Amino acid sequence: MDHPVASPKRSSAAGGWGALKSCGKHLLGSRAPLSGARAMLKANQPDGFDCPGCAWGDPEHGSSFEFCENGVKAVSWEATDKRTPPKFFAKHTVSELRGWTDYALEGEGRLTHPMRYDAQSDRYVPTTWPEAFAAIGASLRGLDHPDQAEFYTSGRASNEAAYLYQLFARHYGTNNFPDCSNMCHEASGIALQAAIGIGKGTVLLEDFEKAGAIFVVGQNPGTNHPRMLGDLRKAAQRGTRVVVFNPVRERGLERFADPQNTVEMLRGSSAPVASHYYQPRLGGDMAAFRGIAKAVFAVDDAALAAGKASVLDRAFLSHHTAGLAAYRAAVDATTWEAIEDQSGLSRADIEVAAGVYLGADKVICTWAMGVTQHRHSVATIRELANVMFLRGHVGRPGAGLCPVRGHSNVQGDRTVGINEKPPAALLDALETTFGFTAPRKHGHNVIAAIGAMLDGSAKAFIGLGGNFARATPDTTLVAKALSSCELTVHIATKLNHSHLVPGRVAYLLPCLGRTEIDRNAKGKTQIVTVEDSMSMVHGSGGINKPASKELLSEIAIIAGMAAATVGSDRVDWAALTEDYDGIRDLIERTIPGFTGYNVRVRRPRGFMLRNLAAERNFETETGFANFSADALPEATEHQRARNAPGTFVLQTFRSHDQYNTTIYGMDDRYRGVYGERRVVFAHPDDLAEIRALTGDRVDIVGTHDDGVTRVAESFRLVPFDMPRGSLAGYYPELNVLVPLSTFGEGSDTPTSKSVMVRLRAPVAA
Repeated sequence: MDHPVASPKRSSAAGGWGALKSCGKHLLGSRAPLSGARAMLKANQPDGFDCPGCAWGDPEHGSSFEFCENGVKAVSWEATDKRTPPKFFAKHTVSELRGWTDYALEGEGRLTHPMRYDAQSDRYVPTTWPEAFAAIGASLRGLDHPDQAEFYTSGRASNEAAYLYQLFARHYGTNNFPDCSNMCHEASGIALQAAIGIGKGTVLLEDFEKAGAIFVVGQNPGTNHPRMLGDLRKAAQRGTRVVVFNPVRERGLERFADPQNTVEMLRGSSAPVASHYYQPRLGGDMAAFRGIAKAVFAVDDAALAAGKASVLDRAFLSHHTAGLAAYRAAVDATTWEAIEDQSGLSRADIEVAAGVYLGADKVICTWAMGVTQHRHSVATIRELANVMFLRGHVGRPGAGLCPVRGHSNVQGDRTVGINEKPPAALLDALETTFGFTAPRKHGHNVIAAIGAMLDGSAKAFIGLGGNFARATPDTTLVAKALSSCELTVHIATKLNHSHLVPGRVAYLLPCLGRTEIDRNAKGKTQIVTVEDSMSMVHGSGGINKPASKELLSEIAIIAGMAAATVGSDRVDWAALTEDYDGIRDLIERTIPGFTGYNVRVRRPRGFMLRNLAAERNFETETGFANFSADALPEATEHQRARNAPGTFVLQTFRSHDQYNTTIYGMDDRYRGVYGERRVVFAHPDDLAEIRALTGDRVDIVGTHDDGVTRVAESFRLVPFDMPRGSLAGYYPELNVLVPLSTFGEGSDTPTSKSVMVRLRAPVAA
């Protein structure tokens, strides 16, 4: 089917009537509008469920209106009355379903029964839970070594499910924990751990109410975490300067109409968000912030020369930091010519941004995947921290570092043990508590797991949620890796493409969703817990009737596999399934910060995990907040592309109608795209230079020199406000172009924001 061409019409502001219409459309379109609406009124309630839409913090975790368009889409997507029962699989072979789009697959609705892949008929067929657990256990026990199994985790899992999952895998004998954070914010964790001693941000939501300036780097809150957009707008209305660094001119960062503001909605008005909007070249954020530092040092030098007070926080620098002299030398050695060339910004613009930084007594720096998915992402985040250290903007109210994660519990999963490089203290605690010998060898992250499956050293893949085959780079290679396994198991709520590349033995296990009631055998309603981006831990309990009587909770599924694999001598898996308080008691005994877990999590807002860096207690090797003296990259992909005529640099991102690999619809109204996803955005002058017209079709061809041919076929060209030489388009469709062999230095995060490509006319069929 030939979809309509992208429309030039864009929303005049984020939010507003467009958001309300979208909410209505998705609630009604779910074919379960009453349950969807009822669920939304219980989102983020003390007695309700945590919204699965994103990991942004909640002001009091108790406002019935503390949800957004993303949350409505996520809840209606889950609360649909559409079902994918066994009779669906009887009608369709796996080979046929591979030709369906992501949107079509998940549009079939909720999975209802445990299914087993039958290779002879190329279909999933019904099975029973006992048969599935027994077969999975037998397959895992039959491997030559536990390190031949990969235990993947999606950030949708609760703290309790994630803890039980890591306990199962470590009891089994492996630290192979590839997880979704490896593909998004791993660079943040690595960089912050080195800089401040903890891989988390240092701010609370309340700090956004006190900041004098907020630097928003490489993120698009309007689409990815809209509730953050509301907090940015409120800050702007209070006079806070919101300084944006983003290559693409995003509507949500320009203006926002609050759907909960009756007067504003009636007047059709909106309010500005960004006071300053800079569009660096892809990969140029480190250079931009190096320029800010250079400008700040220059102002400080001039102040001291004139006999005035230093503009730097000398007390903080003296008592709490290490490495300032080396950093100053690195800044001095970086020329303005290099900064301008790599960032794509002028010295004058950077000096204006530095002036905003200097003019604010409290500054927050917040970033997301536009920063983390480059080769030099760790160095870039270290540079953001460097700049924040200069004036002591860490460890005090209204200031701090704030990586904004996507999945609602990706941070919590890591806190409770989903880590391929576990701290020794965790392993010691597990051994003391459970009496088994925990594996000490570091395990596989996502990149290593894919490589191990490809070379045959890994033979089993267990997926706790997510869509591994579509979320990862090099889609074709990853499908090959999964299909080569002896065993694949997917715990899921809906059908996706990962389920369609089964191993020799394959199971599809349907689980309860976040919005659904989870009762034990005695009828007690269970709650689970999650941790947001501000380290707040709170409870979540579903309110909707389960989509099928056959569904089990993620916890029950993990426990069933564990009991069948390692037995119940050391861990009473069945008892933990019956009462999740028992799991929280174990977390309290083995994970620091969870004292009084079962009591504290039942308070209206839950509780905050202690963050020593926010108290200016830096648990680094030096005992201080560490400056980094990294040089700028010798050349970013953008700079390299200029030496290869016809080469562009591509970034992948979300449309407004998706959440990670889940596609809610075919529109992206903030960018003026309707009814289609196979589009590629480019600067109008670049289109003119290659003599292309809006709506022309092109193939996008990867240029990475590793002998692998990578082509994304037949994408429409859409002009957009972005730096020349840049392209942008949606994942997962464009993940086929992201090379598995290029990843972040020190983080192994895919370089999805800096892919070198060429455009060509579509090859005739």
